[in-house]
Amino acid sequence: MVKHYDTSVELCGVKLTNPVIPASGTFGFGREFAEYYDLDCLGAISFKGTTRDARFGNPTPRIAECTSGLINSVGLQNPGIDKVIAEELPNLRKIFHNPIVANISGFSLEEYEECCAKIDKEEQVEIIEVNVSCPNVHNGGMSFGTQPESAAEVTRRVKAVTKKPVFIKLSPNVTDIVAIARACEEAGADGICLINTLLGMRIDTVRRKPVIANKMGGFSGDAIFPIAIRMVYQVANACNIPVMGCGGVSSASDVIEMMMAGATAVQVGAANLKNPYAAKEIIEALPREMERLGIERLSDIIGIVK
Repeated sequence: MVKHYDTSVELCGVKLTNPVIPASGTFGFGREFAEYYDLDCLGAISFKGTTRDARFGNPTPRIAECTSGLINSVGLQNPGIDKVIAEELPNLRKIFHNPIVANISGFSLEEYEECCAKIDKEEQVEIIEVNVSCPNVHNGGMSFGTQPESAAEVTRRVKAVTKKPVFIKLSPNVTDIVAIARACEEAGADGICLINTLLGMRIDTVRRKPVIANKMGGFSGDAIFPIAIRMVYQVANACNIPVMGCGGVSSASDVIEMMMAGATAVQVGAANLKNPYAAKEIIEALPREMERLGIERLSDIIGIVK
């Protein structure tokens, strides 16, 4: 008799067949990946970071390769919330029938409110993921996610106009991630997603100029995994709301490690850019890894490491 390994998890009442979610900004709106495999094997999809207005993104070059990772400065290129609702969501629903995580970005409190209120009405969206790593245009460009007060204010404003579970996606470029996560929890967040990218830079030694037109960008990939594990562990132990872990995840073993640190679900980001089959291969490898480690139900190991 073949033993059954239960990969299902529950995130704020939303049931996922497995904990693997392609991370926002690495999977577009799913279309390109649907040409490679049936997306319904995925636990959920976090779609491309969406803002009120269409954004063309940053000047090129936007990508710099590094050992064990890459730096990107794409700049939240997206068609804008209204077009996402009118076109991208219906198209995504044709190719994907599991929960959708809507990633929302904003450059002012009002923009977060407006976008989240709109996306909250969409039946297909089950979780709202709020990216607070954006610069606040009304506060000298300081990122909303770098101070407990500003992260909490975004949380409060979004929670006031939504009914769906709200996860706040935190930046690791801070001194005290726990203080910020706690402030979001106290302000009503239903969950925390972490980590976003680290700030990085490369220099072209021949041209004597930065590789990226914007000089700096978000560093992601295998190299940031130990930092992500540490921060997920700290936040999961300090807060009483679920955590979605991300940062450098590229194998089934990484998923299990992230869950042991305290994550209920795990996002796969840069690995999708290196290998379009990454998320599918990780999901297929999970039962084998569970068998190797003597795990029957994945949900049993969430936060098992104290």
